[in-house]
Amino acid sequence: MPAFKKTNAMRMLDSSGIDYECKEYEFDENDLDGHHVAEYLGVPYEEVFKTLVAVTDKGEYLVYCLSVDDEVDLKKAAKLAGEKRVEMIHVKDLLAVTGYIRGGCSPIGMKKKYRTFIDEMIELVDSVSVSGGQRGLQITLDPKDLISFTEATVGDFAM
Repeated sequence: MPAFKKTNAMRMLDSSGIDYECKEYEFDENDLDGHHVAEYLGVPYEEVFKTLVAVTDKGEYLVYCLSVDDEVDLKKAAKLAGEKRVEMIHVKDLLAVTGYIRGGCSPIGMKKKYRTFIDEMIELVDSVSVSGGQRGLQITLDPKDLISFTEATVGDFAM
């Protein structure tokens, strides 16, 4: 039996019949960088995706997932969402908006359903790893399953 408890993300995947694998890793509160996760799990950076949350001028929250090796280009991100501009939310607002904390924010199972965008690089990998909903836990699944489950728009918004 795994040492971790089922997270909301895992319960949602279970109830949808989506296959996934959970992997635990050691984390440092002061170093929540995704490169560490990839190295610890022994997978290429391109297969580990971070989840970021932005807000539009109108106050709509948007979720962006991209490789830990990339950064968001806010102009491209806004264009992809059909918005004039977007900006990243403050870390202090992350828990209230998503139900997740920094370093444990999953695109799966947030408090509410937000429009989600996944970087087009996801189409080049056979499997993708995202936060399992808590620090020290990653969920690995088929990229197509992540896209369909989150009803994501796939496009280019990386720098």
